[in-house]
Amino acid sequence: MRFNLIAAFGFAAATLAGCVAPVPVAGPAVPSAPGMTTPTILDAASRQVARTVVDNEMQRRLPGVNVSPYTDCVINNATTAELIDIAQMSRSGVTGTADSVASIVSRPVTTQCIAAAARTA
Repeated sequence: MRFNLIAAFGFAAATLAGCVAPVPVAGPAVPSAPGMTTPTILDAASRQVARTVVDNEMQRRLPGVNVSPYTDCVINNATTAELIDIAQMSRSGVTGTADSVASIVSRPVTTQCIAAAARTA
């Protein structure tokens, strides 16, 4: 008798499971990593201006050296906000871009990138 009761409940549950529409469940919002956001026109323009500023700063400190790989390391390890700040500082004539670049260069991941680029140069 007990087996028949369990079997009946199991059969009823299986039958009813096919009648229920799936309920969509939204997952938690996943924040993106710094610098990994979808690029916008403003972001692309700021990146280009910041790249020019960083490249000039690196050339000033390392004259006669191809600094493009080092500039790439700095740009790739800066946040969008930092790139926008560098771009805005250069456009407005505000000093401090060297400090901003130095701050990004001092990060371990940027330093490792620059060291790797120097080894392959």
